[in-house]
Amino acid sequence: MKNNKKCREHLFQGIYNRWQTKNTWSELVFGVFFIIMLLVPAASVTFGQDLKLNDLEYFEKQGVNVFVFSNQYNGFFFDEKTAGIEIIHHGVRTATGGAVRLQNTPEQWDLIPAMVDRKVDKNNNIIEVTLRYHDYDFDSRLVVTPKDEGVLISVYLDKPLPVALEGHAGFNIEFLPASYFEKTYLADGKPGVFPLYPFSTTSVKPVAEKIPQFANHTTFDDRGRGEFIDPKPLASGKTLVLAPEDPERNVKIESETEMMLFDGRNLAQNGWFIVRSLLPAGKTGNVLQWVVKPNAIPNWVRTPVISYSQAGYHPEKEKIAVIELDKNDTPLKAASLYKVTSEGETIEILTAKVTPWGNYLRYNYVKFDFTSVKEAGLYFLKYGHQKTNTFAIDTDVYKSIWHPTMDVWFPVQMDHMAVNEAYRIWHGVPYLDDALQAPVDHQHFDGYKMGPTTDTKYKPLERIPGLAVGGWFDAGDFDIQTGSHNNVILSFVEAWERFRMDRDQTFIDQDTRYVDIHRPDGKADILQQIEHGTLNVVAQCKNIGHPVRGIVVPNLHQYHHLGDASTETDNLPYNPDFKPYESDGKSSGTPDDRWAFTNRSSFLDYQTIAALAAASRPLQHHNKPLADDCLAQAKRLWDEQKTMPVKEDTIFARFMGNAEMPAALQLFITTKEEQYARRFRELLWPALERSPERSMTLALQACPYMNEGFKEKLRDYVIKYKELNDKFSKENPFGVPISTGGWAGNTQIIYWAITNYYAHRLFPDIISSEYVFRGINYVLGCHPYSNLSFVLGVGTKTKKIAYGNNRADFSFIAGGIVPGLLLLKPDFLENKDDWPFLWGENECVINTGAAWVLLSGAVNEMLNE
Repeated sequence: MKNNKKCREHLFQGIYNRWQTKNTWSELVFGVFFIIMLLVPAASVTFGQDLKLNDLEYFEKQGVNVFVFSNQYNGFFFDEKTAGIEIIHHGVRTATGGAVRLQNTPEQWDLIPAMVDRKVDKNNNIIEVTLRYHDYDFDSRLVVTPKDEGVLISVYLDKPLPVALEGHAGFNIEFLPASYFEKTYLADGKPGVFPLYPFSTTSVKPVAEKIPQFANHTTFDDRGRGEFIDPKPLASGKTLVLAPEDPERNVKIESETEMMLFDGRNLAQNGWFIVRSLLPAGKTGNVLQWVVKPNAIPNWVRTPVISYSQAGYHPEKEKIAVIELDKNDTPLKAASLYKVTSEGETIEILTAKVTPWGNYLRYNYVKFDFTSVKEAGLYFLKYGHQKTNTFAIDTDVYKSIWHPTMDVWFPVQMDHMAVNEAYRIWHGVPYLDDALQAPVDHQHFDGYKMGPTTDTKYKPLERIPGLAVGGWFDAGDFDIQTGSHNNVILSFVEAWERFRMDRDQTFIDQDTRYVDIHRPDGKADILQQIEHGTLNVVAQCKNIGHPVRGIVVPNLHQYHHLGDASTETDNLPYNPDFKPYESDGKSSGTPDDRWAFTNRSSFLDYQTIAALAAASRPLQHHNKPLADDCLAQAKRLWDEQKTMPVKEDTIFARFMGNAEMPAALQLFITTKEEQYARRFRELLWPALERSPERSMTLALQACPYMNEGFKEKLRDYVIKYKELNDKFSKENPFGVPISTGGWAGNTQIIYWAITNYYAHRLFPDIISSEYVFRGINYVLGCHPYSNLSFVLGVGTKTKKIAYGNNRADFSFIAGGIVPGLLLLKPDFLENKDDWPFLWGENECVINTGAAWVLLSGAVNEMLNE
């Protein structure tokens, strides 16, 4: 600083002397301007930098990326807010959904365009996309090219708008509300404030004027009035400036056509702020142009992310922080570890060189190894000016990481029960009106479907008795998915039998349908949860004859329900003799009862056999009648499958593989009958030859029940499995299988770590324990994008929002495990920590929670030894 001061003094003196010599004001003005330019901080200097089309086929400059249909609408869950023209603004995806749309504020289930063509002309810096609405035989073309430090978006029509779409079709871009909360906007110079909570004006219109939603479903319960809600704009103009006060979020949009700014949250809590221009009727060619200019802070470099386990580290285990760097950042040579004393002082414990790892997707990575530090205490990491929060090094850091999942999250997910926690009622008793037989030839909006027959004795929409018992809400919504139930039961049985996880912090009374959190009742919670899930699966088998794909509400306006599950239906059995909303207090004419999707699947039968056969063992001393039912139903389903033609559910089969193996294994473990062991071995070895990683868990679980020759034969496959594991360390700096699909990959990583536990226990010379800890530490914070724990409420800093049934409150249910990092192709991993509504990143599901409990038990067993 002393040298800088001296330099400025010489500069001023030189300019003054020059002015004295020349004696002209121009000399003085030029000199002062020159000094100001030197002294003003770089971030406030505005100078242009054009976007350029890079080798990954998106527009890029430092601080701004513009994706043009790098990600498409996939059609399965329609508008997932991860497609179209998107903006990544100073490291954050703030805009999505740039496309021709048919609504002012499109909801998830509104019609989406199919991308039929995408042309990238790198030489001329142009991306052209052709979109089609098949229902209206309507095509449009978007041409995007750099202009004026932003992009020019042009909409072309080769034919005039269909008459049915006049006044409906427009070009939209959606902006993330969380990025613009507490910020302002200008519309042709007129100021406004982005609302924290939606309160803009709406009107009601006849439903005949509405563009129908997917398959004529509707997200709006109009109570039979034939109307819909039409939001009005917050503002309009030909120049919109978003967040002019914030250089990181400032976006300017200019057009010769009027633009409107809407708040999509009037119709749906997961709505975004939308900028929209209607397309003109009766015109062809270039019918609309926008210039979109996201501000770029000159020489912007993303702040480094120091990733590590928020739960801390065991003294004897590996401790490696992974530091994520902007590609324009220059890596420092070293990082440091500091200890925090009981007096609040900080002591530098270790400073060591960082090890370069290299590039993964869009960032550069280095590693800092502090394994040598073994003294128990509180610590933080420092890299340059970045300092982490404190974390522990201690022998007990993993001891309680599963408690919130078992104590809070699973009780809240319990179906057919009222759930209380201290002063709070999470929900009343829901779905006492379960369930109706789903109609044939029906495609449900949540992926369920029925074929031409019911595969049951029940007629379409006939009541199936006995189903209002047990089960869990599958995820952030309220359906029962039997396949997920089976996975949960298997994980809990394994956790009980291997680790005797006998924690008791929940009062569960099946007779009165009442659950009280943080209230011990003298029974192991995990046994009561096994009982609760099994009750519903057994009820399906006894009352229907086989397990069903799922039980779910029939109406789209119910499906998006948020809050208390007991209010999603009226809890009264449907009676067609009444009109909708009429009731005698015992039944009602409101067709809101959940449907059971009953087509039989060989895969689901076998998966259920495995779960019930396994559950029968721990339930023997907890609920013997239910245990006996479990085994009887498992054996019956097995015998029936041997005489039935294979009916495979392709969705399950594609993702889950062969389910007969676990069925045979669990029946063998329970009954000790050799026929099941023989069948298991017949299936296992060919499966391992095809794909060692897909069947490795089963093979390792079976090992203690097989002869010694089985283990020796398995060794070669474990060696192959290790080779596959080692590839992950070359693919990414975290050394785990990071997913690139449409659902983030924490579940896969947890199951991978569990498999590594089994392999380490049996083959410690091949698979080290670090393969297990690598997985658990990833979930606890040592991952890309941020360093927040993905287990809600576990660790010093965790995510505080999730896609649970309380997501509208921007809150979470403790103990849930979010899916994690979603890849926005081609290179942007994301997990929003300020916006809960992206299910692929933030929706907690029951099978992941149960697997987390199992993995936690495995880790603690390893450390206790």
